[in-house]
Amino acid sequence: MTYLITQSLNGLFSAALLFLIASGLTLSFGVMKIVNIAHGSFYMLGVYVAYSVVLRTGSLWLGAAAAVAVVGTLGLLMQRLFLRRFGADPLPQMMMTMGFALLFRDAALMIWGGDPFALPYPSWLSGSIEAGDVVFPSYRLFVIAVAGLVAIGLWLVSDKTLVGARLRATVDDPEMASAVGIHVARLSGLVFAAGAALAAFGGVMGGPILGGYPGIDFDLLPLAFVVVIVGGMGSLKGALVGSVVVGMIDNFGKALVPELSYFTLFAPMVLVLAFRPTGLYGRA
Repeated sequence: MTYLITQSLNGLFSAALLFLIASGLTLSFGVMKIVNIAHGSFYMLGVYVAYSVVLRTGSLWLGAAAAVAVVGTLGLLMQRLFLRRFGADPLPQMMMTMGFALLFRDAALMIWGGDPFALPYPSWLSGSIEAGDVVFPSYRLFVIAVAGLVAIGLWLVSDKTLVGARLRATVDDPEMASAVGIHVARLSGLVFAAGAALAAFGGVMGGPILGGYPGIDFDLLPLAFVVVIVGGMGSLKGALVGSVVVGMIDNFGKALVPELSYFTLFAPMVLVLAFRPTGLYGRA
């Protein structure tokens, strides 16, 4: 039982990081109908920016604030200056984001080098919490709680605010939303920037555990895509449920049958697509 509880908590930690990445990815797709290949790069850049700030200030929280601000601004500029020129044509946008992903990887290698590193733990989260025979790192529980708060915040913004109503209208029918006065282009830029900022924040939260290195973007991007595909494109609820499903399956698969870990991860995605091609909460 102790093993099961510990692995379940590890799975929830993985799910928390995946949700921070995949929620921004699914929001971007919901508004702009594009699968952003550079989304994993925002996670990687968030780790590197935070690392640079932490080296100078010693504060992970200042690093997180800087990562969110810098990467969010980068995402906004990327969408406004480049991606929106292609309109609703997905293939050029996908190729453009692939180019940006390769550019960001090479830039990270040139600026920060290729040595892996890890962000420091906050001192008050460096220990573990014991409950009976279960011992689990405090920081991982903290990340799970933070992801839960982010999920609640996104739900409140999406369902309880005017911005959320405009966002839902744009997802459902961008032409009609534009006709009734919603500035779709501006909203698309802000959503893309918010998605980039969420991925960067996920990078900071995962930095003390997973660390950072050139290439972590493409290591995590397939997992984020699986989450979005299983949960359903454009659905925040789907991103949350998909993150939990993928996080649990990936963690238990690697722990129990590591030689079949990719099969245990992608097989459920194939089954979901076979019986529900739009994902668990996606719409046709």
